[in-house]
Amino acid sequence: MRSRRFIVLCTFLGIAVFGWLLWRNSLPRREQSETPAITIEKQPVAFANHTFDPNSPPADMPTLAYGEEALCDSNLTSSAIVGGESQKTDSTHATVTITRIKMILALSINVWVPSGVSQHVVAHEDGHRQISEYYYRTTDKLAEQIAATYVGKQIDINGADLHAQLETALHQTATDITHEFDQEVSFAATQQYYDTITDHGRNESDAKEAVAAAVENVKMVSIQPPAATAK
Repeated sequence: MRSRRFIVLCTFLGIAVFGWLLWRNSLPRREQSETPAITIEKQPVAFANHTFDPNSPPADMPTLAYGEEALCDSNLTSSAIVGGESQKTDSTHATVTITRIKMILALSINVWVPSGVSQHVVAHEDGHRQISEYYYRTTDKLAEQIAATYVGKQIDINGADLHAQLETALHQTATDITHEFDQEVSFAATQQYYDTITDHGRNESDAKEAVAAAVENVKMVSIQPPAATAK
């Protein structure tokens, strides 16, 4: 038996960044000061379990590769909306200060198993789900840490249309934030090690024990100091 695991990290830019800037500047000072500089919205995990007929798989199911009979498809998405204040130095130059960042995080998981499949295969795919959810638990803390490094950042802009340059600067900041988040969040190493332990579900390894071992192994590897270079 063999299973497949998809990890897709998608980033979406906040399209209302400039509108948020104008809205923020129109608020009373007291309300402005009470608005948090960083907001993290982590949505509940959207999980669905699907059983399909191997001879007639549904159209919305990812295509199985040769030798595969089941899969767990996980998608982690992150989006950032950035707000700021600009101060003109002259008609064509200004400095933008990042004042507000909102990040929205979401994880969707779809497990696809054929009808009549063994409980061992079901348990193996559920192990992939557990790994994704394990890492998702702390993504809000990571997102907050990353966003904090951008609040207060100043960006110099210039051009005949400072409004357009402002919007570009805020969109670029949103891009940088989500890119950095995506670089820091990676389930792939743990998922791959889990499949190594279980031989993609083909051996008799206990899924729960394999999940724990995979998480612990990757955790230990990540904290190992770099090897000394011989001189």
